[in-house]
Amino acid sequence: MENSNNNNSNTTTKKKSKLCEICNVSRPVLKRPKTGEMICKECFYTVFEDEIHHTIVSNNLFKRGDRVAIGASGGKDSTVLAEIMTLLNKKYDYGLDLFLLSIDEGITGYRDDSLETVKRNQEQYQIPLKILSYKELYNWTMDDIVKEIGLKGNCTFCGVFRRQALDRGAVMLKANKIVTGHNADDIAETVLMNLLRGDIPRLQRCVNIITGSEGALPRSKPFKYTYQKEIVMYAYFKKLDYFSTECIYAPNAYRGHARDFLKDLEAVRPSIIIDIIHSAENFHFREENKMPVQRNCIQCGYICSNDICMACDLLKNLNSGLAKVKLSINLKRGKDSNNNSNNNNNNDINTLKLESTTTTVTN
Repeated sequence: MENSNNNNSNTTTKKKSKLCEICNVSRPVLKRPKTGEMICKECFYTVFEDEIHHTIVSNNLFKRGDRVAIGASGGKDSTVLAEIMTLLNKKYDYGLDLFLLSIDEGITGYRDDSLETVKRNQEQYQIPLKILSYKELYNWTMDDIVKEIGLKGNCTFCGVFRRQALDRGAVMLKANKIVTGHNADDIAETVLMNLLRGDIPRLQRCVNIITGSEGALPRSKPFKYTYQKEIVMYAYFKKLDYFSTECIYAPNAYRGHARDFLKDLEAVRPSIIIDIIHSAENFHFREENKMPVQRNCIQCGYICSNDICMACDLLKNLNSGLAKVKLSINLKRGKDSNNNSNNNNNNDINTLKLESTTTTVTN
């Protein structure tokens, strides 16, 4: 009789353990990467949306009447961002005017296909769409740039041109805010990249949820604390229409090394992504490492930290046929800088060894 009761108790425990850890009613369909909770689909929707709403409200990302341009690439992050911004704007009455803003870099077999997804998103969410191309702005496509300079360093051109193109497109839409789908994984990768490169100025601002607040077009990241895996699961369960092919030039990007390293760390410690972000939020920098003073480019008028912005400088090199040469020089300078740094480190180590030996003899 006692054994029978124990068996019934064990069966009850097993049944309970198979229920969603939030509602204790439905069967769980996923384990949250961020918390380890086993939860059902409906509870996942609720916590996912509520956490992003909390991020938006607690960081004062928007105010009523803002005209917000959503950076839309057709990928999972920007598609979920469009879904969430539309949903939360209605649910919590943010009072925002939303727009989709897509940049066509001119990458055959990649961007042309993803833009078709963006056009379908525009119909689904009934949000005005603006598409702006590199060809239109700079008279160059990324395919042209890669032909000119090769695969090495092409992401530098694309990143710089894309940032400015988003600003220009937002101005055309008369938007006063830009939101992007950068998620927690992206931000943690950027922290690691800036640490590995010793890029202190970028390290200081890469975890800011709002950037460019000193200018007319601040950018915000509502997904700052949202794991990429959860964005993928949300898109999957909601059956959202998104484009999933990676950029054909991305495998050559430096970010890939940081991403692989982060995934290895995450396998050992699932909370590592949020841990890195929280750590970077609490970095303190010396006074001499102050951020550069922002000013307007004397050629195009956009905000930068030098007299001439990086976009104008890169464009000048492309138009003069010197882009590949300048890129090679910059890469060599980077290597020389690293070698000098290593030599200095070796000298410091030798000095420490000498001091240690001297101290031992004296004693």
